[in-house]
Amino acid sequence: MTTLDTRPASGPGTTPDSLSVWPASTSEQPHGGLLVGGVALAEIAESHGTPVYVLDENEVRERCRTYRSAFPDADIHYAAKAFLCRALARWVEEEGLGLDVCSAGELELAVTTGFPADRILFHGNAKSPQDLGTALRLGVGRIVIDTPAEIARIAAAVGPGGRQRVMVRVTPGISAGGHEKIRTGSDDQKFGLSLRDGHAQHAIARILDQPQLELTGIHCHLGSQITDVKPYLVAVRRLVGLMARVRDTHGFALSELDLGGGHGIAYRPGEPALDVTALARRVRAELADSCAAAGLRVPRLVVEPGRAVSGPAGVAVYRVLAVKRTPGRTFVAVDGGMSDNPRPALYGVRYAPRLIGRHSPADSESVTVVGRHCEAGDLLAEDVSLPADTHPGDLLAVPVAGAYHLSMASSYNLVGRPPVVAVRDGHARLLVRRETLEDLRARDVGL
Repeated sequence: MTTLDTRPASGPGTTPDSLSVWPASTSEQPHGGLLVGGVALAEIAESHGTPVYVLDENEVRERCRTYRSAFPDADIHYAAKAFLCRALARWVEEEGLGLDVCSAGELELAVTTGFPADRILFHGNAKSPQDLGTALRLGVGRIVIDTPAEIARIAAAVGPGGRQRVMVRVTPGISAGGHEKIRTGSDDQKFGLSLRDGHAQHAIARILDQPQLELTGIHCHLGSQITDVKPYLVAVRRLVGLMARVRDTHGFALSELDLGGGHGIAYRPGEPALDVTALARRVRAELADSCAAAGLRVPRLVVEPGRAVSGPAGVAVYRVLAVKRTPGRTFVAVDGGMSDNPRPALYGVRYAPRLIGRHSPADSESVTVVGRHCEAGDLLAEDVSLPADTHPGDLLAVPVAGAYHLSMASSYNLVGRPPVVAVRDGHARLLVRRETLEDLRARDVGL
């Protein structure tokens, strides 16, 4: 497996690329049903209700192995912000990956599941005292410093005689990513310390003066949904240049270089995705060449894939509640929406939903799939093809739903968040239960 973007299609009535963005285990049944991990999605909808999220365990594990194979001498850290639950943390750990987290909540969940704390990176542009206290208490492997104020705060929290390994997040002045709201490598956003204006070098000098802090390396994150290798190569050159300046100024050799993640995936057939094998090959070559030119020892490489591991392994299943035809558009309304997937409203992401559970003889028509929430922007998929006889009670499945859906979900309109069901080798098991009205009421203590 050399890329993470396409999958072979099979089954009756399947066009060459109709299942290309679905988990590799997906197969089509003659009556219109769809199996993922050997389990019919319609059966999961019946037994667990809708909306429901289905996560293919073997797909997650295979994608972890792809990264381990592509980067055999690097540390691979799964970006927990994409989606995290206890089972997923266990799968990632068993496949030899580390983890990066952004809050005390993510960190506590991972460590109490049994994830080794020393294999965890702690990120965040505004870490709270609770975040830092939890990270130090649990013995997190690295804290990534994102702002100068954190230097003294972390050193004071470590205390005399203690020592904490840290990295510095640098903004290398590179704009990359699928949407302006997920581009994080340029100088005009909230993350990191600028390479261009000298703030990164100044922070490094301050850290080196703190005996409680052990600086291990440089970190950057360029953005998300990046499908081109070139921005990563530019980042390598600029960060190696910074590492050379640190050596020349302080006589100190940094041992780690973290290029972050942001590896793009295809959400619909035919869309581009980042070729992970090509990325690894070219990044390793660029790193070796840049270090040789600077007279540096090649640092340990770190990469942080998130959506590229969990995104294509997830499928969201909804039930149609209403079909409304207007002079200009046909709306298909489902029982979920922006509370379980805010990404279309936030970033204009486009999906390819599919009718499942029955075979339709009707021609296709262009429709807009909308959610149940009281917002005009609650759209799940605009101008997509569905059978013209789609009606209330039908099931729709949305592939590539394993990242930034439930991790960004809310209880808007007091609609509880959906459950997560894992599938593997013909078996299904509940990982995260549905959020109930009782759960929502229990938080309201105002009477």
